[in-house]
Amino acid sequence: MLVLALLVAASIGAAPPRPHIVERPIPFGPARRAETARYAERHYGLDTYRLEHPHVIVEHYTATTTFAPVWSTFAADTPDPELGELPGTCAHFVIDRDGTIYQLVPLYLICRHTVGLNWTAIGIEHVGFSDAQVMDNPRQMSASLRLVRWLRCRFDIEIKNVIGHNESLSSPYHREDVVSLRTQTHSDFNRADMQVYRQRLAALGGCPHP
Repeated sequence: MLVLALLVAASIGAAPPRPHIVERPIPFGPARRAETARYAERHYGLDTYRLEHPHVIVEHYTATTTFAPVWSTFAADTPDPELGELPGTCAHFVIDRDGTIYQLVPLYLICRHTVGLNWTAIGIEHVGFSDAQVMDNPRQMSASLRLVRWLRCRFDIEIKNVIGHNESLSSPYHREDVVSLRTQTHSDFNRADMQVYRQRLAALGGCPHP
């Protein structure tokens, strides 16, 4: 019976393992949660700071050489220089150039990283200055793909909804109540590069279901 059970398990595959994640939480207390709820109300008509049933994973790069200034910027909770709005920007994860995965924010909290998608998106930053720099770094890319596979299988997110920031406007989940921001996006991780990323992700295998 044990052998039969092992053969059945092998035939359906094992759930993707959780990669090693280093916890480096930024302060996200009552004040920041209240700011986040007000942000969600203004932009999405949602009175909550909670990220429930995420449908999208968004890839970014930090435009820094190291992890430390990214943590400091996200931890400060000051109005961002681009939109001048609170709460401050953040991402759930940052992947360093050596492949270390840092988690800054719990997955049940909304982070401000992608206009129009924060209500339903997990944000992942990669230390670096370009798509190419990140994607040509084997250790960083391997860590990124392992993290994303684990996340997408955990939350049943389709590969097509693993996107770059530059693809945000084309997401079916994009919504924005502030009219002046409805076409706002960034240049990081464009469609051509994300097509390659998604191919690499698909090569790791699907998400086994019981």
